[in-house]
Amino acid sequence: MDIETRIRRRRRRGADQTLVLDYDLLNPAAHVSEPNGRGPIVERVLDHLDPAFDESLPSDVYVWGPPGSGKSAVVSALFSRLEAPATQPRTAIRTTTRAQSAELPRFVYVNARQANSEFKLYRHVLDGVTDGDAPTKGISTDDLVSELRSVLSEFVGAVVAVDHADEFEPSPTAVRSNLETLNDPISTVLVGRTPPSNVDGFGDIAEIEIPGYSQQVLIDVLMTRGSSGLTQDALAYDQSRRIAAWAGGNAHDALAALFSAAVIAEDDGVQKVRSEDVTAGIDTVPRGGTSLGVVLTLPSNRQRVLRAFLDLEADRRSTVTATTEAIADSARVDLSAGTVKRILYELADIGVFDRVTTDQTTGHGRPPSRLEPRFPTLPFQKLYEPH
Repeated sequence: MDIETRIRRRRRRGADQTLVLDYDLLNPAAHVSEPNGRGPIVERVLDHLDPAFDESLPSDVYVWGPPGSGKSAVVSALFSRLEAPATQPRTAIRTTTRAQSAELPRFVYVNARQANSEFKLYRHVLDGVTDGDAPTKGISTDDLVSELRSVLSEFVGAVVAVDHADEFEPSPTAVRSNLETLNDPISTVLVGRTPPSNVDGFGDIAEIEIPGYSQQVLIDVLMTRGSSGLTQDALAYDQSRRIAAWAGGNAHDALAALFSAAVIAEDDGVQKVRSEDVTAGIDTVPRGGTSLGVVLTLPSNRQRVLRAFLDLEADRRSTVTATTEAIADSARVDLSAGTVKRILYELADIGVFDRVTTDQTTGHGRPPSRLEPRFPTLPFQKLYEPH
């Protein structure tokens, strides 16, 4: 626990003290600077990247594993440290003690959920290797590639990590081919869930598999996040153990359940997470559902529709048509009914909703369907920021 958290905890003492110190610290879509229990995995990734510290480029690699196994946590933590320096002091061996400066490749981290097209991929890479902001519009893809080539020519090469690469359109192999067209020394670190044997074109790529968390490590993750984000002694060890056992190695689902339990407890005005809060928190997280990270990177109009959906009473969610009309009437979204319905169906197509056939039997034709969320709704409601 850092000093700032300790001080914040003491400032919250008194009548106005709340259970949750900082919801961001419980956010399953946020990654900490030091991932718990992932030291051996960090070493494996660094072993693969090792040639970069000798002024050359490593081969391409695919880092993969099941949902919530810490792939993004490891790669984002590493690249956040590697992105900054382009040079490092280095003492030459078998020479005098004069220091030399070794130029290193540039390290760039890209989230494919935000850069899910060829143009956006190039723009995010350019943004990562320059100090200014890369253009978002008013420039063609060819001009963007030309600018990126010019910038990359100033370095000995670049190592580009593309997280959630199996969500890139049209396929993760397109990431490699798009970067190869730059004709500059580039090494790719692709991160995804799909086993490499199920990805066309990955036959020649090295791989690093990350297994799900062990129960003990996942307990440590929950206790560490809970001790930082909640008031002192608000979360018991046996409660973390219960959540970890339920989550089955998936840190995202475990943290979403803890987050939801904290919301429920705080809404009841209590100062500790109770057993019934844990039960309710677990019940709100769909197993095998869509991650909060996907939802939080949706375009703003999609997020507004989702937030308005969650405000609806159950009877206004009885059918897609009823839901559409209720959301379109909401001052929150400012969208036509036709646009709202299209967005709802698009969200169902990507797994944010399940379409469930209703029990209605009156009338003719197909029975209507309703929408069931397939993501952690309580964390989204707390973290949603209109924009």
